[in-house]
Order: sequence, then structure tokens, then C-alpha cells
Amino acid sequence: MEIEPSLYAADFANLGEQVGVLLNAGARVFHYDVGDGHFVEPITTGPIVLESIAPLIHDRGGVVDVHLMVSEPARHIPQFARAGADSVTFHVEAVDDPSATVALAREHGLQVGVACRPDTPVDTLAAAAEGADIALCMSVNPGYSGQEFIPETLGRMRELRRLLPDGVLIQGDGGIGNENVREVYDAGAELLVAASAIFGREDLPRSYRRLVQALA
Repeated sequence: MEIEPSLYAADFANLGEQVGVLLNAGARVFHYDVGDGHFVEPITTGPIVLESIAPLIHDRGGVVDVHLMVSEPARHIPQFARAGADSVTFHVEAVDDPSATVALAREHGLQVGVACRPDTPVDTLAAAAEGADIALCMSVNPGYSGQEFIPETLGRMRELRRLLPDGVLIQGDGGIGNENVREVYDAGAELLVAASAIFGREDLPRSYRRLVQALA
């Protein structure tokens, strides 16, 4: 299980410094959100920013987990592979052939995940995640950081765990903090993305470690 700091919520004027601080605190998986202004309203960071921070993360044994909230993920996967992504997750709602997109990510040496919005049936996600490494069950509507956790997600994760083979990890993303991180893990999520719960505090190492302690 891993707590993944979501760089979407970071202070981009001090991004490299904050990554280093969290690496020192023990973080090893960093979540990197990409929005295209179409699949989700915000336009966020792209491969150029990733290219600048990926070496900092890789040199310390960390990995970058890219979440593509975009309409045509196949167009973007090669760019993010070159920029330093270690895994890439695309949305089932954004593709006609999930297996082809999974295969494309594999061709570029990436681990791969499939995500779904909170209103997409989990059996749709489970079917699309065949052959993938990760199934991301969004616990907020994708696009903006700082939203409240949708409680119904816990039941969706339990159902997803029942449908998926053991080798596919469930990821939770959205509204996860000290008060619910253990509950989300108990529902089946092994990868737990945290944004405001880490970057919304002044003391990043303490915020990260408090999440780890709440999970333990």
C-alpha cells in the first residue's frame, strides 16, 4: 500500500523543493494529474513539467504515476513515457477500445491503469481493467482538487475488489485524508492519492507522515 502525494495540489513555484521534502519524508509514488480542458474543465500541467521533476524522483528510487484526465489518451501516452512517467492511467469513458490503450502503454514500457468517474458502473471499470495493473475508482468528480469524498465510493470499491483479479491494484483518488484513509484502504484500495491533506498544510513531512500513521 502507498500514500501518493498528488502534485496537482503542490506549490508550483516550489515544486522541485516540495518533491524533495516529501522524498525525505518517505514518499516514493507521486501522482501527476493531467487535464486537457475537454474531458475535464481545467488545463493542468503536461509532459514538459514532468520532464523537469522526473529525474529528481527517479534518482531517489521513486516513481511517477500519471493520471490522464484527457479525451484522447493514446495521443498523450508516448509523450509522457518520454518525459519520465512510470505508469499511466486513462479513463474508460474516454476510449472506445480500452484493451488497445492498455497495449499501447505496455509498448512504451509503462505500467497502466484504467479509471472511472463516480457515476460509471464499476463492472464497466472491471471489464476495461483486464490486463491492467491498476483500477482507479474516483471518489470525487475528476478535474479539481479539494473536493469532498463521496461516501458511496466505499461500496463501489468493495464491489470492484470482488470483480477484479488479485493482481490488479485498486487506487482511490479524491477527498482522502486522515479521517478516512484507513476506511478507504479497508474497502479495497491499496494506492491512496492525497492532495489537500498533504499540500494544504504548512508542514508537508508531518502531513504525509500523519497519513501514513492513520493508514497503519
